[in-house]
Amino acid sequence: MCHGGVDLGELRAAVGDALVVAPDVVDGYRLDRAHFCPAGVPLGLVRARSRDDVVATLRWASAHRVPVVPQGARTGLSGGANAVDGCLLLSLDQMTAIRAIDPVERIAVVEPGVRNADLTRACWEHGLTYPPDPSSWEISTIGGNVATNAGGLCCVKYGVTREYVRALEVVLADGRVLRTGTATAKGVAGYDLTSLLVGSEGTLGVVTEVTVRLVPRPADPLTAVAFFGSARGACETVLDHRASGARPSMLELMDRGSLEAVARLKDLGFPEGTGAMLLVQSDDPDRAGAELDAFAEVARRRGGEVVVAEDREEAELLVEARRLFSPAHAALGTDLVDDVCVPLTRLADLVDGVEAIGRERDVAVMTSGHAGDGNMHPVVVFDGGDPASAARAEAAFAAIMRLGIALGGTITGEHGVGRLKVPFLGEEVGSASVDVHRSIKAALDPLGILNPGVVLGP
Repeated sequence: MCHGGVDLGELRAAVGDALVVAPDVVDGYRLDRAHFCPAGVPLGLVRARSRDDVVATLRWASAHRVPVVPQGARTGLSGGANAVDGCLLLSLDQMTAIRAIDPVERIAVVEPGVRNADLTRACWEHGLTYPPDPSSWEISTIGGNVATNAGGLCCVKYGVTREYVRALEVVLADGRVLRTGTATAKGVAGYDLTSLLVGSEGTLGVVTEVTVRLVPRPADPLTAVAFFGSARGACETVLDHRASGARPSMLELMDRGSLEAVARLKDLGFPEGTGAMLLVQSDDPDRAGAELDAFAEVARRRGGEVVVAEDREEAELLVEARRLFSPAHAALGTDLVDDVCVPLTRLADLVDGVEAIGRERDVAVMTSGHAGDGNMHPVVVFDGGDPASAARAEAAFAAIMRLGIALGGTITGEHGVGRLKVPFLGEEVGSASVDVHRSIKAALDPLGILNPGVVLGP
């Protein structure tokens, strides 16, 4: 059995009908959700059903020096799951077993294709929860979350994926199986390979099992929003609220452009002339009321108009505005989503700077994101059918990343480098760090077959 000049018969014998070569099926797996990232033509697709399928695939690929691109749900925004010419796509979306939920140890053991939302809801039955909650939590997978060290709306209080991964089972490039970490609450034997692999975007190994830490399910949060005439007033409120010692479980910001985009999609009754909105929640059963009162006082002092939800239904309505942002900007045209994180003291400078970049480059730019930890998602919206518009959008995107670096921040808080941000990694981390990255890659993947081009480029 030959495909693209490569004999796939041996691989077919090892994985059976998990190997797919039908072009109409394979083509649907070539891309994630990023723009400006090329996608090549793969040899085929393996939809792994077990660790054995992954082992067999990587042994075959290593023997024949065929590049392998691991994939989850392909909800990424940095091109990290895009095909390269002549590669084998390795999808983990069939490995969906929740193998164990242990309410005593407060851990869960899952396969990489488990959806984030499915794991969280399964934990609720035990009075526990898995806190990381990316916006795509209904469809993104735990394996993909591990690959990019995903965050989410509640990470201001609960942190990102790395803080919840205790142990991994990983298949290395040559097909060997590596187990890292422990299921125990403590474990410091040897190097912290678990943390190394979390966020490595499929370039160092393929995750086939994840042991995650769980926490008690919090109480239903109290919710409030504050509307401001300017984004700077909102950002100053964030600083004041955080400095007060408050621990919000959500603290999100939407600027004027993002609010206008949502209003085009659905009228949620935003006050006229609103320049920014802050959404805050507190799930502390003892302090939530006091924390929201303190937030309201600070927001009003900074010129904000505050609305506190009276019940769960009203709270969900307030949160809806933030969750509608993604479909709202997608409805406006081709979108390019940035992922810059800066120190909180530079948050206002980032939001104002992004707005200025949009004006200078003559493109629509709107910003929302996780104000509580400084991780914002500016979105450049443009006409994908117009090369001049696309060029201006790409220039604006690059300018936003360089602004983030200049403000003491990072080019990615939770989406990963992927292929999209490769040109900017060295600008942030420096040449010595890039050399160390390359040494680690060479040690674990000496043939360079795992997700070539991602993170470090060619």
